[in-house]
Amino acid sequence: MCTQEGFQAQRSQLVRLLVSGSLEGFEGVLDWLLSWEVLSWEDYESLSLLGQPLSHLARRLLDTVWNKGAWSCKQLIAAIQEAQANSQPLELHGLWDPQSPCPARNLQSHRPAIVRKLCSHVEGMLDLVQEQGFISQYECDGIRLPIFTSTQRARRLLDLATVKANGLAAFLLQHVQELPVPSVLSSEDAACKKYMAKLKTTVSAQTRYLSSYDGAENLCLEDIYTENGLELQTDAGMAGLSQQNPATVGLEELFSPHGPLNEDADTVLVVGEAGSGKSTLLQQLHFLWAAGRDFQEFLFVFPFSCRQLQCVAKPLSVQMLLFEHCCWPDVGQQDVFQFLLDHPDRVLLTFDGFDEFRYRFTDCERHCSPVNPMSVQNLLFNLLQGNLLKNARKVLTSRPDAVTAFLRKYVRTELKVKGFSEEGIELYMRKHHRGPGVADRLVHLLKATSALHGLCHLPVFSWIVSKCHQELLLQGGGSLKTSTDMYLLILQHFLLHSSPPDTTRSSPGPSLLSGRLTTLLHLGCLALWGLGMCCYVFSAKQLQAAQVDTEDISLGFLVRAKSTVPGSSAPLEFLHITFQCFFAAFYLVLSADLPPTILRHLFNCQRPGGSLLARLLPMLCVPGSEHKEGTVVSLLQEAEPHNLQITAAFVAGLLSQEHRGLLVECQASKKALLRRHACARWCLAHSLRKHFHSIPPAVPGEAKSMHAMPGFLWLIRSLYEMQEERLAREAACGLDVEHLKLTFCSVGPTECAALAFVLRHLRRPVALQLDYNSVGDVGVEQLLPCLGVCKALYLRDNNISDRGICKLIERALHCEQLQKLALFNNKLTDGCAHAMAQLLACKQNFLALRLGNNHITASGAEVLAQGLQDNTSLQFLGFWGNKVGDKGAQALAEALSDHQSLKWLSLVGNNIGSVGAKALALMLEKNVVLEELCLEENHLHDEGVCSLAEGLKRNSSLKVLKLSDNFITCAGAEALLQALGRNDTILEVWLRGNTLSPEEMETLSRKDSRLLL
Repeated sequence: MCTQEGFQAQRSQLVRLLVSGSLEGFEGVLDWLLSWEVLSWEDYESLSLLGQPLSHLARRLLDTVWNKGAWSCKQLIAAIQEAQANSQPLELHGLWDPQSPCPARNLQSHRPAIVRKLCSHVEGMLDLVQEQGFISQYECDGIRLPIFTSTQRARRLLDLATVKANGLAAFLLQHVQELPVPSVLSSEDAACKKYMAKLKTTVSAQTRYLSSYDGAENLCLEDIYTENGLELQTDAGMAGLSQQNPATVGLEELFSPHGPLNEDADTVLVVGEAGSGKSTLLQQLHFLWAAGRDFQEFLFVFPFSCRQLQCVAKPLSVQMLLFEHCCWPDVGQQDVFQFLLDHPDRVLLTFDGFDEFRYRFTDCERHCSPVNPMSVQNLLFNLLQGNLLKNARKVLTSRPDAVTAFLRKYVRTELKVKGFSEEGIELYMRKHHRGPGVADRLVHLLKATSALHGLCHLPVFSWIVSKCHQELLLQGGGSLKTSTDMYLLILQHFLLHSSPPDTTRSSPGPSLLSGRLTTLLHLGCLALWGLGMCCYVFSAKQLQAAQVDTEDISLGFLVRAKSTVPGSSAPLEFLHITFQCFFAAFYLVLSADLPPTILRHLFNCQRPGGSLLARLLPMLCVPGSEHKEGTVVSLLQEAEPHNLQITAAFVAGLLSQEHRGLLVECQASKKALLRRHACARWCLAHSLRKHFHSIPPAVPGEAKSMHAMPGFLWLIRSLYEMQEERLAREAACGLDVEHLKLTFCSVGPTECAALAFVLRHLRRPVALQLDYNSVGDVGVEQLLPCLGVCKALYLRDNNISDRGICKLIERALHCEQLQKLALFNNKLTDGCAHAMAQLLACKQNFLALRLGNNHITASGAEVLAQGLQDNTSLQFLGFWGNKVGDKGAQALAEALSDHQSLKWLSLVGNNIGSVGAKALALMLEKNVVLEELCLEENHLHDEGVCSLAEGLKRNSSLKVLKLSDNFITCAGAEALLQALGRNDTILEVWLRGNTLSPEEMETLSRKDSRLLL
C-alpha cells in the first residue's frame, strides 16, 4: 500500500520518471489520472500550460497528487506504469451509450483509449468537425500547429470538446466508435518493441542532419528544413475538365485520401525535377516519424535509396531487405518479421530516387513469397505492385521521365514537388543566415535579379546561392542567368576554399581553375563513367580506376554514401546528380583525349521510344575503341536520357561565349575549344530543324499548332545555356506555327526565360499556351521579353498572383499583337482589378479575358466594369468561380448594357441571386450583341429567372442561356416558356440540375425542345 510518506520518499525518482521521456509521455500520464478522476479539470488545465519546463510541470503534478491523499498517490504510480506499458484497451464498442446525457464525462472516463484510437485519424476528424460547424477555422488551426504531434492534436480536440456545449463531445463519442482499431504491440511482444525502438533510433540518427548536397556541413534538418510545394496530380483525362485548382497539400497529408488514382494500390509516387527537393522531403518524413511528431500510424518505417539498392548483387528476400539493408533485430528475428507480415498496414517503406535505378519497371515476373530470395529489381517491383507486403504503404520518389505508364497502374496517389515559392526562398535564406543583415541583403539581391530568383525556385540553386553568399554579395548576381553560371560559381567556391591559406584571398578566376584541371578531369571521367553505367555510388576500386585520389576527394564534390552491403566500406557519391552531370560535361568539353565530334552523340536523340543518343554513327566513335564497353561513345549510348539532357545543357553552357575566356586558360588548344563550340552549335541547330520538320501540317481551316514534346524544352534550355542570339534567331525562323502548346510540361521560371530567349525572335505572332505549369510571378516576369510576339497567352493554373499579372499588363499595354489572356485557376484578387480595367480601356483590339476560378469579389468587378465601359473590342469575358455576388453582377450588367462587341459572358458559380439576375435582365433588354450568357451554379431561384424571362422577351441577340443548378422550380420554367414563345433568336436554355421532377421535365421538354433538361 502506498502511503503519502512513501510517496514523498520516492519524489526524486518519480520526477526522473516523469521527465525522462517527452512531453507527450507526461501528457499520457495526465490522461490516466483524468480518466480515474484523480485530477479535476482545473488541475489538468494548470498542468497543461505550454512553454513551461517539463520538470516544473512534473513537480507541480506531484504536489497536486500528494495534497489529495494516499489513494491519489497510488493512482499516480499506476498511471506512470500504464503510460510506460502503453497497454490501454482499444475495443470501445458498448462502453457507453452514444445518446448519454453526459458525453463529456464519457470522453474523460475513456480518454487514454480514445486518444490512442483518434491519433491516427485526427486530421480527418478535424476536417469533419469543422465542416459540421462544431469548431471554427481559428480553433482548427490552433490544434494543427506544427509543434503538436498527432497524439497531442487528438488531446487538444478532446479538451475543446470538454469545454464546448455545442454537441461536439457527443459527436466525437459516436464517430470514435466507428474508427478502425489500429494494431498495437502487446506487452508480451518484447522483441517487436525492442526492434521498433532500435529502428527509430537508427532512422533518427540518419535524418537528424541534412544529407543532400553538401555532406561536409552539419546542417540540422529541424533548423533549416523549408516547406516545399506538393501538388496532387489528377488523371490527365480529367484535368482538362476540372475548373478547380489542383490540390496543394502539406507533407503531413501525404497519406490522406485525396481521391486516389487506384484505390487498390499501396504506392504513393512523388515526382519532381532534379534538385527540386524530393530527397530532403523524404528525409523530413523520416525525421518526423522517428521524433514521434507525425506519421505515428506506422510502427515501422524502412528507408531505402534506389541508387544504393541497385548495387546489391545477391538475391534478396523481403526479410533480408528489411533486416540486412535497413535495421537488424537483435532478438526474435522471426517474431518481428511475422508481426510485419501480420500487420502490413503499420509498415511504411520509402524508396528514394527511382530515376537512378538502372532497371526499368516491369510487371512480367510475379513473386508472392516474402521468404524466397529474388533479384533486387524483382523484389522492388513486386513490393510496388503489392504482390509482396500488400497493404504496407510505399513512397517512391522519381524524376517524371523515369515513370512509365506501366508503373502508374500501381500508384495510389501521385504528387508533384513544385519547388520553393517566393516566400519559401526567402524563408530558406533566413534559416541559413541568421546573422544580422545577411539574409536581408541576399533576399534583396534575389528580388532585384529575376533570372537568379527564377533559378532559386529549385532548392538546389537556393543552396548554391546560400553557399556562395559572400561572393554574390560582393560581386552582385546580375551576370548569373543560366544553370551553368551557377555551377561554375559553386565550382570556384569549392576550389577557392580548398586552396592553401595564403591563396584564399585571391579572387576566383581562370588560374584557380587551371591549377586543379587534372583533378577536375579525373572527377569528370568518373562522373561520365558513372552516368554510362548508371552508377551513382563509387567503390574504392572504381575511384582508383578513374585516378581519383585522396586530394581530389578533399575538394568536397564527393561525399560519403551510406553503405548498402553489410561489412563493406562506405562508398562515395557526388553531392547531387546534377553535379555528376556537370563534371561529365566538363570532361567532354575539356578532355584532350576526345575529338570534338564526340558531342554529336550528346545532341542526337530522335529514336522514338528509345534512349537519347540512340542513332549513332560508327565513324564518329573514339578512334581505336569501336564500341568497346567503357569507351565514351558506349557510355553515352547507355546513359539515362534525363541525365544526358542535363549534361548536354551544361556542355552548351560551358561552350558559350560568356565562359570561353575562362576555359581557354584550361585548354591546351584554343582551336580545339572552338571546334567543340562549332560542333555543339551545329548539333543544336540540326536537332531543332529535325524537331520542327516533324510538326504535322495544319488542318484545313485551322491554325498550325505544335504540342511541344519533352525534347523541345530540353533543346530550348540548351540553346538558352549557350546564350547565342544568332542561333536563337535561326531557331525562331524554323518555328513556323501559330499556336505553341506546352501544357503539363513542368515549365518553371527558368524554362520561361529560355522560351522568351527564343520566341522573341519569331517573325509572326503566336498563341502561347502554358497551362498547368509552375510559371508563377517570377516566370511571368521572365516571359515579358517575348510578349510582343504573343497574340494570345494562356496561363491557366500557374500559381500567379496580382503582382505577376500587374507586371504582365504593364508590358501588355505596349504590345499591339496581344489580344487574348487566359488566367483562370490562379491566385488573383481585387488587387489586380485596376490593371485589368486599364488593359480593357486602353487596348481597343483586345478580344478575350478569362479570369475564372480566382478570388475576385464585387469590389474587383466594379473596378473592372469601369474599364468595360470604355472598351469597344472585347468579345469574351470569363468570370466563373469568383465571388462577385449581386453587387458585382449589377456593375457588370450596367457596363454591358450598350456594349457593342461582347458575345460571351460567364458568371458561373458567383453567388448571384435574384437582385443580380434583375440587373442582368435589364442588360439583356438593351444589349444587342451578346450571344451566350452562362449563369449556372448560382442562387437565382424562380424570382431571378422570372426577371431574366422578361429580359428575354425584349432581346434579339442571345442564342444560349445556361441556368443549370439554380434552384429553379416549375414556376420559373413556365416563365421561361412564355419568354421563348416571344423570342425566335434563342436556341438553347439549360435547366439541368434544378428542382424539377421527372414528370415536370418531360412535360416542359414537350412544350419547347429548346429547354435542355
